[in-house]
Amino acid sequence: MDKAVQRRKRTGGRAGNATRRGVDIIDQMPWGPVRNIDRPTEPLSAEGVAAIHDGAMRVLEEVGIEFLHPDALEILARAGCTVRGENVRMGRDMVMAMVALCPAQFTLTPRNPARAITLGDGSLNFGNVSSPPAYWTLATGRKTVGDMAMCRDLIKLSQYFNCIHFMGGYPVEPQDIHPGIRHLDVLFDKLTLSDKVAHAYCLGRDRVEDVMEMVRIAGGLTPEEFEARPHMYTNINSTSPLKHDTPMLDGWMRLARAGQGLVVTPFTLAGAMAPVTLAGAVTLSLAEALAAVVLAQVIRPGAPVAIGTFTSNVDMKTGAPAFGTPEYMRATQMTGQMARHYRLPLRSSGVCAANVPDAQATWETSNSLWAAVQSGSHMIYHAAGWLEGGLIASPEKFVMDCEILQQIQRYMDPALTATGPDEIAVETIAEVGPTGHFFGIDHTQARYETAFYQPFLSDWKNFEAWEVAGGVWTTERAHGIYRRIVDAFEPPPMDPAIREELAEFVARRKAEGGAATDY
Repeated sequence: MDKAVQRRKRTGGRAGNATRRGVDIIDQMPWGPVRNIDRPTEPLSAEGVAAIHDGAMRVLEEVGIEFLHPDALEILARAGCTVRGENVRMGRDMVMAMVALCPAQFTLTPRNPARAITLGDGSLNFGNVSSPPAYWTLATGRKTVGDMAMCRDLIKLSQYFNCIHFMGGYPVEPQDIHPGIRHLDVLFDKLTLSDKVAHAYCLGRDRVEDVMEMVRIAGGLTPEEFEARPHMYTNINSTSPLKHDTPMLDGWMRLARAGQGLVVTPFTLAGAMAPVTLAGAVTLSLAEALAAVVLAQVIRPGAPVAIGTFTSNVDMKTGAPAFGTPEYMRATQMTGQMARHYRLPLRSSGVCAANVPDAQATWETSNSLWAAVQSGSHMIYHAAGWLEGGLIASPEKFVMDCEILQQIQRYMDPALTATGPDEIAVETIAEVGPTGHFFGIDHTQARYETAFYQPFLSDWKNFEAWEVAGGVWTTERAHGIYRRIVDAFEPPPMDPAIREELAEFVARRKAEGGAATDY
């Protein structure tokens, strides 16, 4: 067996990875936590941080946030907030006291503890595309309404790729499944086809309670064990400007009581739902996020909470959202600076406005992902597969994005910046001298297999060799990899008794009618 095949077998072939004849479909990097070893980009001066903080506090004190849920209003009123109708105002001292209760980092432990992820302390965790209503694939070349078959394919890709660390919401909305039972079918697939951290939509009582119970069953946990530490998470979006709506608040409060992971991400588009200036948009975003943080801490002091940034700009010609722009990048970096001011973990996104997986999609997504790195984000949503501002998911784009994610992971490898005697290599330089080359010497031969990143999708052949090989473009190569992965996919192991219990729960909840769909 040659060394390349041996290396592939060491880094792949584990449960949940698509394999064929014992060899990975691609030679991917191994699973493992990724740490951001770079200093974050901090565009704000100390005075700028203070000014945005003061602005957010003034919004909370003087303007207020609307909470469209009676229980939330009652809880916040008892905690000392000023409540007039649905408007809630809270003093900055109270806000900062609640923020101080939040853990600076926390760990989410799924049914396979080896897949646990930590938010905070320099961690970098990438998640799959989440919630588009449609998909695009090269097989049809058109935008298609989301269905369960494509949702399942994207779950398989999410499990297979080691650079995907957690599962977001539905990777595409399976609109061939009734919304009242959709969460049951998708979560069953997520928990059986994957062993990574799962997500619950905060869309009212039934969905959240069902998902918590399914995650508990999948982990073989007692109710007490489930609530002792976070095993799953949710993300809510405020209804910018200045509102938190009923179903999201309901789920947020339930998950807070259960001690599960909480992420609040205002969707503030500068010039539309937020001031046109980045400082104003970030200020509004922080005020909306911190209001939800306060609610969680009042309910359960020490609840694991992260704030998110989704601040970008709109196309002022059409009003359409734009992503991966210079403004998006700066807003992400600014919010990261503010998250460190509050000692809160940060979520951001790998997003674009492109409609198909073309060059625009690549540069906008790359800009978004590097902004996440530069901002010190710990949880990066939509890192693979996102198109059209979140309206389309694409398996080809998913594969293309994973190439970028692996390159980011390799970029963060401390081995690249090691400066020991073997790395400085003065003796090797002397051995080669001014007339030789480094290809054949022992120093190179001992390291050549692992010295540089090896892509699984990029084609490094020259034009003539590429043309002779068929002239296959990037999207076509990505489609081939996607098909080989899902065709050979084998799910990770699960105790048959647990799988049966999950199936029985799903069947019972369907018989009961599933979740309410009117609010």
